[in-house]
Amino acid sequence: MTQEDRDLDRLVRGRIRALRVAQGWSLEELATQARLSQSTLSRIENGQRRLALDSLVTLARALDTTLDQLVESTTDDVVTSPMVDGNHGTLRWPVRADPGMTVMRQRLTDPPPDQPSRMRAHPGREWLVVLSGTAVLLLGERRLRIETNQAAEFPTMLPHAIGAEGGPCEILGIFDRDARRGHQRGGSEGSPA
Repeated sequence: MTQEDRDLDRLVRGRIRALRVAQGWSLEELATQARLSQSTLSRIENGQRRLALDSLVTLARALDTTLDQLVESTTDDVVTSPMVDGNHGTLRWPVRADPGMTVMRQRLTDPPPDQPSRMRAHPGREWLVVLSGTAVLLLGERRLRIETNQAAEFPTMLPHAIGAEGGPCEILGIFDRDARRGHQRGGSEGSPA
């Protein structure tokens, strides 16, 4: 076994124990959930038993995680630089854990449109937080004020639009793949809602 393999082995065993403790479970409780014997689980956590794929799958399910998350070891490229869209005044960061998800920072200066026909609806889900100022979110028939440090999450199949109230505001938005595509097709790629 190489040093890299030993490091991964130790990481996975430590992660199993840490997740069990975070759940507040004893060895016996996790063993019951995973349908393993308590002694087998103890030997897995302590490195006295080989890590077998079937046991890892069972433990991942019992710990409410995925096998990928349980064995993930890469920490390369932890820091990401934004892509700058000068035309729309936005910074965008792709989220590696979920390809297609995008984080975007935008400064809004205009109020939301006053015509309901200018609101958009498309598949997806959006989340945003106001970093400074006050934003107005038009969501269907509702008009919602979102103050600094407040957040909103909504399905984008509802007609929606966003703008500033009483001066500029800055928002940070998170778009799933469908919501991002909906904005790209809508023509104003940088406008989040």
